[in-house]
Amino acid sequence: MMIRLVLMAAVAIGCLAGPAAVRADDAPAESSAGRQKIGLVLSGGGARGAAHIGVIRALEQMHVPIDAVAGTSMGAVVGGLYAAGLSGDEIAGVFRELDWQDLLRDRAPRKDLVYRRKQDDRSFLATGGLGIRADDGVVLPLGLVQGQKITQVLRNATMGVADVQDFDRLPTPFRGLATDLESGDAVVLSSGDLATVLRASMSAPGVFAPVDIDGRLLVDGGLVDNLPVDLAREMGVDIVIAVDVSFPLAKRSGLETPLDVTNQMIAIMVRRGTEASRAGLKPGDVLVEPELGRMTSIDFTRMPLVQVAGEAAVQKQQVRLAALALPLHDYAAYVASRTRAAERDVQVAFVRPAPHSEQDSARIEAVFGDMAGRPLDTQELKQKAYGQYGLDRYEAIDYKVVRDGGERGLEIDLRRKSWGPNFLRVGMSIESDYEGGTYANAGARLLMTGVNRLDGELLFDAQLGEDPHFHAELFQPLSLTTEFFVAPAFHYDLETLQIVQDGNRVAQYRIRDTQFLLAVGAELSNWGELRVGLRRGTGSSHVMVGEPVAPEGDFDLGAAYLEFGYDRLDSAYFPRHGQAFRASWQSDSEALGASANADIVEANWLFARSRERNSLVMSIAAGSALDNRVVSPSELFTLGGFLNLSGLPQDALIGTQYGIVRAILYRRISRGGTGLFEFPAYMGASLEAGNVWQTKQDVDFGDLKYGGSAFLAAETPFGPLYLAAGFAEGDTAFYLLLGKTF
Repeated sequence: MMIRLVLMAAVAIGCLAGPAAVRADDAPAESSAGRQKIGLVLSGGGARGAAHIGVIRALEQMHVPIDAVAGTSMGAVVGGLYAAGLSGDEIAGVFRELDWQDLLRDRAPRKDLVYRRKQDDRSFLATGGLGIRADDGVVLPLGLVQGQKITQVLRNATMGVADVQDFDRLPTPFRGLATDLESGDAVVLSSGDLATVLRASMSAPGVFAPVDIDGRLLVDGGLVDNLPVDLAREMGVDIVIAVDVSFPLAKRSGLETPLDVTNQMIAIMVRRGTEASRAGLKPGDVLVEPELGRMTSIDFTRMPLVQVAGEAAVQKQQVRLAALALPLHDYAAYVASRTRAAERDVQVAFVRPAPHSEQDSARIEAVFGDMAGRPLDTQELKQKAYGQYGLDRYEAIDYKVVRDGGERGLEIDLRRKSWGPNFLRVGMSIESDYEGGTYANAGARLLMTGVNRLDGELLFDAQLGEDPHFHAELFQPLSLTTEFFVAPAFHYDLETLQIVQDGNRVAQYRIRDTQFLLAVGAELSNWGELRVGLRRGTGSSHVMVGEPVAPEGDFDLGAAYLEFGYDRLDSAYFPRHGQAFRASWQSDSEALGASANADIVEANWLFARSRERNSLVMSIAAGSALDNRVVSPSELFTLGGFLNLSGLPQDALIGTQYGIVRAILYRRISRGGTGLFEFPAYMGASLEAGNVWQTKQDVDFGDLKYGGSAFLAAETPFGPLYLAAGFAEGDTAFYLLLGKTF
């Protein structure tokens, strides 16, 4: 809990924003002859910085021109966007469209990940992954948020001035402030790539990853000066309009929680620099202080109200600001000087890797190289970049329009995860029905990426507990751009099978399978996968508890198989939208070394829809051993347990044929969404109908069994957590489950 509070407080140093942009030509904005130059200074403050938008809108309404802008953190973001040519209304419009919680959830939305990364969520392992290296051991990222989505918002917003390197040549001259993380020095940002500069200025340490600019690791400028008045003075302005939205110091009565104390600590550090800057204001300068009370720096839901507070604060200074206003004709000329005609299409003469992306030069050429020699299609560029981000291999993917001699081209930055290339995930699953049926497993997954020049992946899964398991697979693409792959694998599994009669466990079997597999397949965009392959192995089955009621002994495995998967769910835990479908066919054959011939088909479909806080999930699953026989007892179908006729014990029903239909309704009962510090909670219920039959001839939908459940659940970093009661055929069961997915 304390870690969470400290992280929330760290966010208070600064956060982001973003918009759409216009183009600037190579001439800087000039003040009208005979008048004093006015500089606008915007402080940091996270969500409180939305007041800057209201200030800009009010100044525009009063016809007060701005000849230079200096800002820190959120002030740098809003000020930089204004300097790039956006009006206050345009910036406000973009803020309304932003999903702040999504921007802070840095990973690509699940529906946009490649199919194999989506299936990682089907396990009970914790979300995310720790880096692991032979020399360094466990490696952590430099920030909780790597800034991919934030950077792209800023990139889109500043595309019109993408090749303007000198910030004095923007529609309004601009300076941003950042902090050198190594030395602690203030770093004035007066040139370079504007989107990168804005991203650097608002990088709250520990929350947002630092930004490397010219070999220096840069973080939030609020650490050294949260109200950079001196920057504006250095730009030659005569009058400063300073807007301070810093978090106020709390009185003793307001210091009641650890979060209050942590916020106060940060506010004290930031406040010292701010007070020094305020003391440097001259009699002709104007200080604007929006009344924001104790609003936190991460309360993004209040941004529309905060903008109004910014406008109101300007109105309080109306008399002093009116003296700075221009006549209508002169102000129209000022606005025209900031609004540049749209530029002709950029002709992409070349595509090259960024300085830190040389190791991915082959991928950059394969994916982006065909854009050279054509006019720049920004939509195509964004789609290509986002497709690479869906691999979940890079912490950030960025692009710039750069000049080389007299030509312009694209510079692509594929920034691999700094804590990679090997990633470790660990987790635990627990299922307890409070009647002696408790099953616990602990597992770990090691993913090794980029193992060869075609970006092969090695995956190792290990599990201890009720069902020990080991799996190793090489996923080998056949090229950097093709969808085809080969996947040799080794699989070892120990499974416990319960035999239940009349509601009582009468026997317990231990089943061992050892298999070698070879598959070839194709990735179907990012939504699916098709595999065909062979497997060969051995197995055994023996009774551990009770009297034998099923075959025991050794068996041989040899089969051909076909698998198809489709997955566009937005979540594997508590989906709100999308659907998923899986179908498989397995043909054990004596000709391939199996102990017997057997054909098994299985399919399941899940569909999710939501309205406001309410979600409905419908699912259908069915399977059949076509000849009423299987080679391994592990191939038998079972029902019982939570969401599988919930009132029945696990494996209560067992046979060669099965079918089940579920309807699951749940409502999010926690405040907020699924952002950086949110662990959503749900209340829900399910209805289930299904059965298991011994043979195809026994299948009769007239003898379906019915069940249901009521549950409380939460989406934790360690997977979904349920407390549930189940009902089926007069039986009742209670469950505590960690790691259970639909």
